[in-house]
Amino acid sequence: MNIFPAIDLQEGNVVRLYQGDFDQQTSYGSDPVEQAQIFAREGATHLHVIDLDGARTGQLRQKDVIARICGATALHIQVGGGIRTEQAIEDLLSVGVSRCILGTAALRDWSWFSSIVEKPEYNDRLVLGLDVRAGRLAVGGWQQVISDEAVDVAHRVSDWPLGAIVYTDISTDGTMQGPNLSAIRQITEATRIPIIASGGVGTLEHLIALHRLPICGAIVGKAIYEQAFTLGEAIAVFE
Repeated sequence: MNIFPAIDLQEGNVVRLYQGDFDQQTSYGSDPVEQAQIFAREGATHLHVIDLDGARTGQLRQKDVIARICGATALHIQVGGGIRTEQAIEDLLSVGVSRCILGTAALRDWSWFSSIVEKPEYNDRLVLGLDVRAGRLAVGGWQQVISDEAVDVAHRVSDWPLGAIVYTDISTDGTMQGPNLSAIRQITEATRIPIIASGGVGTLEHLIALHRLPICGAIVGKAIYEQAFTLGEAIAVFE
């Protein structure tokens, strides 16, 4: 199991949103490359990066910054936000990204998503992002809710060659009030795809609770930036 420290990018800065609300954000620095290097020095092996500008506009906006992060560290980096075309996938993989997270593009154009997942060159390189608001999937930078159920979608892809599913409970994201453990367990029971949980972690006890679930990793952002615990302490829980 892996801890994925998170870097959310907006206009080149490191920020965190509260419950996915772009009007409720906190800035944690203007040098994401340095932040990634700090995470690497503190023991991280993986990194979760979201292009928030790309998520809102539908076009990858932070490729140059992401390329610099890849060049400056040896981290296994998964990237989401604004990845809506195969060219965007190719662009990210070419600069050193390990995995690309597709959410909006996958859920809005399922036939396209299913076709690229089957390509051998993308085996284990694509991650399905399932972002849930009030029990329903949200797309377009979390701004639009659609009728699909996350559990149904997770079950549908159970035998696909995906690297993982990132499951985010938007209502807990950025709150540090605890992850939605029951919902995460439901997702793990619905699919054979490895699950990475995101949203709500605020204490080491939250990570201990996640560690008891059959997941492959957890994304942690605000709790580290707010110094609720260190990245080293978080990694030790999963080890």
